[in-house]
Amino acid sequence: MAEAGDIERAVHVLRAGGLVAIPTETVYGLGADAENSTAVVRIFAVKGRPSNHPLIVHIGSASQLDDWAAEVPEPARRLAARFWPGPMTLVVRRSPRVPLVVTGGLESVALRVPAHPLALSLLSAFGGGVAAPSANRFGAVSPTNARHVREALGDAVDFVLDGGACAVGVESTIVDVTGDAPAILRPGGVSREDLERVIERRLPVNLEASVRAPGQHPSHYAPRAKVFLVEPDSILAEGERLQRLGRRVGLLLPAAFAPPHASDADQVVIVAPDSMAEYARRLYEFLRELDHRGCDVVVASLPAEDGLGLAIADRLRRAAGPR
Repeated sequence: MAEAGDIERAVHVLRAGGLVAIPTETVYGLGADAENSTAVVRIFAVKGRPSNHPLIVHIGSASQLDDWAAEVPEPARRLAARFWPGPMTLVVRRSPRVPLVVTGGLESVALRVPAHPLALSLLSAFGGGVAAPSANRFGAVSPTNARHVREALGDAVDFVLDGGACAVGVESTIVDVTGDAPAILRPGGVSREDLERVIERRLPVNLEASVRAPGQHPSHYAPRAKVFLVEPDSILAEGERLQRLGRRVGLLLPAAFAPPHASDADQVVIVAPDSMAEYARRLYEFLRELDHRGCDVVVASLPAEDGLGLAIADRLRRAAGPR
């Protein structure tokens, strides 16, 4: 966990153009000074991330929104007032303050105020914006504690600010407010239903839009094991089929379909929590565990796509996407 002086050290690294792994309530981010283009380019290099994939700029409070956005539509202000700090990102038109390298060349920028106390302390002490995608290799399972960051990136990160385990566990919901009507570009830690209650209108979910925000690549959040998605009542049969083919099988099962027997030598069973909040918090932990236990295939099903189930289903689909 973080110690006295760690915030000051992290600020020093950011101001010197270095990279800091930052805890948030969603996942750990790989942060750089958002106004230092050289430092931001290093994020892309360390992650192996395509340069046209935009980054989220983390800011310290909703009062800074106008510092980073060229214009802020009324729905954006309502959403920021309700959900910041928190796991929601707004895509707005960028101000000249935002380098194009941060936005992947787009005239829009993704902004968020994280809810983790260490992240907020860092942003307050730093005084600027921190561009930060997830602190892992591009396309891999996102990190939800400091150990995951060190295992994935090692010495490529100049400093890891250890804030313990992430409370939400999946990335922020990204809402695009640059068009005629707001739309969700990535489901996440704030549900579609909660967003709609605030802006009093339906929110379309544009998952197949061209890459305008983080997490829109068809293959993302993926373990080493290949992920197969089937109907819940087919998971056990598909696992047995793959096992007969000589595969080391991991099953991510809804509780209602859990087998009465323990895992055998060639099959690892993880039973997903009934609570969608708990499932979201532990999803990446489960995928990491299946990798750690040597599974080369994972069989799972999608939860009902309401509430946080929409975000979980999105992550599972992208984990199963073409590599």
